[in-house]
Amino acid sequence: MKRKIAFLSGTRADFGKIKSLIQVLEDKEGYEPHIFATGMHMLHEYGYTVIEIEKCGFQNIFKFENHTSETTMDLNLAKTIEGFSAYVKELKPDLIVVHGDRVETLAGAIVGSLNNILVAHIEGGEVSGTVDELIRHSVSKLSHVHFVSNQLAKKRLIQMGEISESIFEIGSPDIDIMFSSELPAIETVKEYYEIPFEKYAVAMFHPVTTEAEHMEEYAQNFVDAMLEDTHNYVVIYPNNDLGSNAILSAYKKLKDNPRFRIFPSIRFEYFLTLLKKTEFIIGNSSAGIREAPYYGIPIINIGTRQKNRALHSEIINVDYATSQIVAALKSIDSVAHYDGAETFGDGNSAQKFLDCLLNGDIWNLDHQKQFRDLS
Repeated sequence: MKRKIAFLSGTRADFGKIKSLIQVLEDKEGYEPHIFATGMHMLHEYGYTVIEIEKCGFQNIFKFENHTSETTMDLNLAKTIEGFSAYVKELKPDLIVVHGDRVETLAGAIVGSLNNILVAHIEGGEVSGTVDELIRHSVSKLSHVHFVSNQLAKKRLIQMGEISESIFEIGSPDIDIMFSSELPAIETVKEYYEIPFEKYAVAMFHPVTTEAEHMEEYAQNFVDAMLEDTHNYVVIYPNNDLGSNAILSAYKKLKDNPRFRIFPSIRFEYFLTLLKKTEFIIGNSSAGIREAPYYGIPIINIGTRQKNRALHSEIINVDYATSQIVAALKSIDSVAHYDGAETFGDGNSAQKFLDCLLNGDIWNLDHQKQFRDLS
């Protein structure tokens, strides 16, 4: 009998993290991967990215709209719990796989743990300093299996009382795709998205939910700094957390400016190619902390969203003031590309993930979790 593995995905970013894991199971006898697509994937204003999941050719995709008229994170959480609960009761999966720190992730972990289904959490044990971190740690405490990026993340989970036998270091799964030989050529990407620039920077600025009342000011400062600058920009919409409307409103000032191309979303492999060839990345996306250092890309990191992440010495950190962002932009061309960092794995996460599933130890983990005190 095949083991059913249910993957929950709510954004373009987390799908990029789990895609290689789904692919390795699609080709493996004895396993039946399923995808519960919700969140931003189902929003047309953010590119309706469930289409990108469908283009991958995966066999079992279930689509669920979790947004309410008020679009607040707590109500999205409640609705996702309701929808995912009904889904797993019908599917009866052997394992639920969730990633990161989104409210959809938390919903998946809650449903799994309360229905006595094994829950596996990808990239637990990491820190960021925002409400995302609270969600990530909550998911870890609700999960039975932990697939972590590095030894530091494993150490944090052990500090949180998780048993070491449930923690498996596989690296960050998106690294598998980052160094794939099947990434599209930059010419293909530019033609597909009609990007006319020979040289460009990538801009990604997300809301910080704990600073939502300031996001209008922060977004305007960010846009004003880019307008004062002379680089060309590929701008990608933020995630849809509290404060995103302020950022989208600020982006209206970039409309019809020939130095800017703005997109609700970009396919993950196409985004990686753009990132690999960019002059630099600016904003507060985790892509500037996780993916960009692997490519040796200069980075301008703005504000507090990534303040507790592992920051490389090559990253220029600035606050939200327009003057500081402008100053960083004036100096960025003197920052050379560098040898890529390796702190989140070596590109074989999918195989390590599969090896863990093939090892019977995971399936024998006790569904009744125990808190392990530090000795």
